[in-house]
Amino acid sequence: YMSTQGNLDSAGGKATQEVAQKLGISLVPAPVKSPVNEAEYGRVFDSIQRDQVDGAIFSAEFEHQPHRFLLIQLLQQIRLPAIHIFPDDVEAGALMSYALDPKPAFRTMGKQAAEILNGANPGDMPYVQVVRFELAINLKTAKVLGLVLPATLLARADRVIE
Repeated sequence: YMSTQGNLDSAGGKATQEVAQKLGISLVPAPVKSPVNEAEYGRVFDSIQRDQVDGAIFSAEFEHQPHRFLLIQLLQQIRLPAIHIFPDDVEAGALMSYALDPKPAFRTMGKQAAEILNGANPGDMPYVQVVRFELAINLKTAKVLGLVLPATLLARADRVIE
């Protein structure tokens, strides 16, 4: 579970660890320290290889996004399947993502920011929560990793890149 230490200690990080435990999944934290850069990811991937994990998941933190191409390259070098948080990562070569489509969320945030700048009271605005998540899968990356994905998984995917 690749995340900053702050996120690992947060309510969301703890909830992720609790859910994994309930599902019988051994979740190995892979904390990313500041400054988040290529050298730090190299250190984290060395520890991931030593721990011989079966796959990786990334926290929903924007710190990873500027390094997404590096992360995809490192994952492919060690042939490690991973699930990402942004669908665009799958377009860039990541194996898969299961996440909200950020574009509608950003549009909503932009609309609300404009309303606030025009004098609206943020306390009067409705809370908007995403209810639709998308599964995206990159079959080219699956092939590079030597994975054969079940047809049932591919049938459930919202987007399959071939």
